[in-house]
Amino acid sequence: MKDKIIAGKTITEWKNKYPLMNDIMGANEVFWINPKLENFEKAMEKISLNEEDVKDAEARLLRFAPFIEKHFPETYRTNGIIESMIVEINDMKMALEEISGLEIPGMMLLKLDSHLPISGSIKARGGIYEVLKHTEDLALANGLIALDDDYSILAEKKHREFFNRYTIQVGSTGNLGLSIGIMSAKIGYKVIVHMSSDAKKWKKDMLRSKGVTVKEYDSDYSKAVEEGRKLSDADPMSYFVDDENSKDLFLGYSVAAARLKRQLDDLAITVDDEHPLFVYLPCGVGGGPGGAAFGLKLLFKDNVHCFFAEPTHSPCMLIGMMTEKHSDISVFDFGLDNTTEADGLAVGRASGFVGKTMDELLSGIYTVDDEILYVLLSTLINSENIMLEPSACAGLPGPVELIGNEKTLGYLQKHNLEGKMENAAHVVWATGGSMVPDDVMEGYYQKGRSLISKILQEG
Repeated sequence: MKDKIIAGKTITEWKNKYPLMNDIMGANEVFWINPKLENFEKAMEKISLNEEDVKDAEARLLRFAPFIEKHFPETYRTNGIIESMIVEINDMKMALEEISGLEIPGMMLLKLDSHLPISGSIKARGGIYEVLKHTEDLALANGLIALDDDYSILAEKKHREFFNRYTIQVGSTGNLGLSIGIMSAKIGYKVIVHMSSDAKKWKKDMLRSKGVTVKEYDSDYSKAVEEGRKLSDADPMSYFVDDENSKDLFLGYSVAAARLKRQLDDLAITVDDEHPLFVYLPCGVGGGPGGAAFGLKLLFKDNVHCFFAEPTHSPCMLIGMMTEKHSDISVFDFGLDNTTEADGLAVGRASGFVGKTMDELLSGIYTVDDEILYVLLSTLINSENIMLEPSACAGLPGPVELIGNEKTLGYLQKHNLEGKMENAAHVVWATGGSMVPDDVMEGYYQKGRSLISKILQEG
């Protein structure tokens, strides 16, 4: 491509400074180790958020639990707490070992945010949390509740009529829109979801069936956010959920860490200096994986190693963090088209807030080709009978990438991990899939099967 100037440097200069950029621009799979990773205590000196902020978010979710349980019977078993299971996926691990020819030391687990109640994705954490926080703020300011009240009273008709005076808007590729749309509509808000061109039709249809207004755009996620923010700002009764910059979203996701720790404790899985934890999180704009990783670092500090996974055509967080330009730079600047089947990850420009927060906490980022996502999707169904959408499969190759990559060997050596990998736990974060219609999931599965057959034929 033409040697244009991007953020003060020519393309050639960027390539010279970061040789990995050549493969990134070619939409090839890459693994980037974050050279700025610091020990936990030092990294936290530069971050304004802390453990008390996360505990405050957790307490708010507990206050809303009676309301959630009353409105969403699927949360009855967990008393109104929106949480997912974690399961060991040894058969998938063996399938990955067979495909790659590598042995994965340690155990492999799947965190099933794909099956979270209400909206079936990781966005049921941050998205729903921000709606609830806004609801609490309005309710307290207008005398509808006190902090020690039973929040289930907010389900009363008079309160729904109050909230119907207000509008909530959000820009989304799909899953964030589902979580915010479903919860906001249930509370009584008017809801507008601004959806990018890559959003799946079934997600738009589901939102409309819940009474949500869906505005469609021919352009990508960033444009949907921009237009949504502009329309919301023009309406004093409207609140915009900003996935790019929201600390509330981020903190809603971070609550997952303490819950994961309790699940690991129940499974007698130790995380300490001799038993490292590796976590692989699919990444779009960054809020979900960033929040979850931040919470995990607060709890496990230097004993947890968090990696983001992005599509080869949409590595916005990788480009932003590697160049240190964050949201000032996009995948389009480097000739990539941001076109991917992983609709939840189809983001051209990363959150600067998340990138800067994770600057010295994130271990690295790797990219995955779309076809591999389908192969992994079908293989997971065959091996474990667990169904994920394509974007949610991005975390699955993480352990193989970590073990089989020359660059990561240096990472393991630097952090004194080589002799500890047999004691490791690998947690793959599954971010969505349970709400995918059966016919759509069958199409995903058959596409994956066809690709597996093609790979076998080609040897």
